[in-house]
Amino acid sequence: KENYAKIDLHRPYVDDIILTSDDGLPMRRELDLIDVWFDSGAMPYAQVHYPFENKGGFDNVFPADFIAEGVDQTRGWFFTLHAISTMLFDSVAFKNIISNGLVLDSKGNKMSKRLGNAVDPFEVIEKEGSDPLRWYMITNSQPWDNLKFDLAGVEEVKRKYFGTLYNTYSFFALYANVDGFTGKEPQVDITDRPEIDKWVISLLNTLIKEVTESYENYEPTKAGRAIQDFVMENLSNWYVRLNRKRYWGGAFDQDKLSAYQTLYTCLETVALLSAPISPFFSDRLFCDLNAVSGRFVEDSVHLSKMPVSDTNLVDKELEERMQYAQIISSMVLSLRRKVSMKVRQPLNKIMIPILDVSFEKQLEAIKHLVLTEVNVKEMEFLHESSNVLVKKIKANFKSLGPKYGKLMKAIAQEVALLDQKAISQFEKDASFSMSIEGQDLQLTLEDVEITSEDIPGWLVASEGRITVALDVNLNEELIQEGIAREFVNRIQNLRKDSGFDVTDKINLQIQKHASINAAIEKFADYICAQTLTVEVKLVDTCSDIDCKEVEIDNEITTFIHITKA
Repeated sequence: KENYAKIDLHRPYVDDIILTSDDGLPMRRELDLIDVWFDSGAMPYAQVHYPFENKGGFDNVFPADFIAEGVDQTRGWFFTLHAISTMLFDSVAFKNIISNGLVLDSKGNKMSKRLGNAVDPFEVIEKEGSDPLRWYMITNSQPWDNLKFDLAGVEEVKRKYFGTLYNTYSFFALYANVDGFTGKEPQVDITDRPEIDKWVISLLNTLIKEVTESYENYEPTKAGRAIQDFVMENLSNWYVRLNRKRYWGGAFDQDKLSAYQTLYTCLETVALLSAPISPFFSDRLFCDLNAVSGRFVEDSVHLSKMPVSDTNLVDKELEERMQYAQIISSMVLSLRRKVSMKVRQPLNKIMIPILDVSFEKQLEAIKHLVLTEVNVKEMEFLHESSNVLVKKIKANFKSLGPKYGKLMKAIAQEVALLDQKAISQFEKDASFSMSIEGQDLQLTLEDVEITSEDIPGWLVASEGRITVALDVNLNEELIQEGIAREFVNRIQNLRKDSGFDVTDKINLQIQKHASINAAIEKFADYICAQTLTVEVKLVDTCSDIDCKEVEIDNEITTFIHITKA
């Protein structure tokens, strides 16, 4: 290395250097040169030393299924690969290509040390981990598009996606260890599992199909986003959250076993599907699960076969009605936030206009689930004859403009004239036919905005074809139940802060307060059942040194004393 400064190896100086072979003959530089890219172009053959070796298995590696290289190599490597293969075999060198775009800074500028906007990948890996970095780059944009790299995006992926998946596994492991679930137990037949288990298994098999097709079509971005959506929106935010009570306490019966087996299958499948994008996290998740269950003989997720979708387990009707449940629940929770009304405060009723017989049947099947999720007592279906909700409709110019141009204003005028019956039919059909200036047009729901007027004491929201009205009036019984639910939340927090095990039973003393006494007495059984309390007592004064002050709202403060039963 220290001699580099003493000698110049470029032409013409290198031509004066003569080396000696082992048999004493002179060795001079080859004067006839070819573009060095042709060395790279020889890669398919050189990697297996063809044609000098491996002639029999050459068809297994040529043409390549795909190659990946930066867009700036199009005229170099990409060209020479095809040029050589065409000359030698009259064949393409590869069947598919992923031409990677450039990694730019967060403002879209090219990274450079001179501008000070370059990001050290090793520092990012050290701080955030290689899997969050890889996941961010794959799911943020298609590989062939330029990527505006933002470190905050990597941090968000680490916190939201990987944090959610880790917490879901931690929840599973906590209760599985308490109950001694191993994954070796005989499988509960899918027909004997609750509908919500069938739903997530159906969705899981739909996911397997979508992810497999995406990988096979060289669309890793689509695959990663599908996995991410399943984990965050369906597995964690819906399935686990709605099923927490099935894992808490109680006998290890078939229902609990079904819950464990369903969640285990989801976690295992996610590890297998996500392995190509997050190799380290997926392998750890897979190995931790398999260390107990022994379901796989392979020592690594990367040695295991990808899962195969079972179409017999896919139920599109079930997926549809559960999607209705998610949409309606989201709408009601949004209306609650609009008036700052906590979910722990029970409400009396929601009303939903019925679109058709199928819609009503689907809602009937998920009614109880929705009411439990949004903490509302009753769901009422409004049929066509009902005039409770008055709807308004107006044109969506952002959608109509690019489609119909100069006809847009005339369409908007016709849309504004639609009566309640026509609006209702539009929602049911998700389309509407009209004739403007001799042209027959077909409008869709994205071409209009349909809203419903609020009713006194009610809040109304619409999303697509679905409208929901929420009764926000409170009576004394609802207020008392809300107080009881707030107490359950505070007690659970105190249990956790005091170091109680999830299976520990407790005794409870609550200091009297005029605003809470009736609620505690009326809902004592509910409080006990939710918090594993053996006995709850209202006392005049909570004087024990371990009494904890709790605030139910800005108006109510009292003290609670918890002891192990």
